[in-house]
Amino acid sequence: MFLPWLFQLVINMSKSYYEQELDRLDSEILLRPKQYILVRQSKAFMEKYHSERVELDDLAEAAFMSRFHYVRMFKQMYGITPRNYLKDMRILKAKELLKEGHTITETCFKVGYESVTTFSTVFKKCTGYSPKEYQKLQKSNLE
Repeated sequence: MFLPWLFQLVINMSKSYYEQELDRLDSEILLRPKQYILVRQSKAFMEKYHSERVELDDLAEAAFMSRFHYVRMFKQMYGITPRNYLKDMRILKAKELLKEGHTITETCFKVGYESVTTFSTVFKKCTGYSPKEYQKLQKSNLE
């Protein structure tokens, strides 16, 4: 009696490691080429318009996917959710602006946050410092 799993094992044994990895990757990627391009375009859109109000539903709609499928595909491609990607990008830009001497309020609005309180909370959670502490730390490092 030849079991299906045993048959698959025999087939896999005849393939090289490289061929097995290609098969595994091919089976994990559920994106059609058009979807892949649309998700990449949405990432580029976030990079360009990170300071604007970027809505997940709009990104998903532009990629012709449900929001849940879009999040799944984005995470599969980049290892991070779109929301976290946008947050990380905004915080990175905020760090640059604070280093340049911009005020916290100005930085908050330039990177796309509508509330200084929300911005400060997110910034502290991501960096371990409040925006004010981060700015002071950067000034002391320059001296």
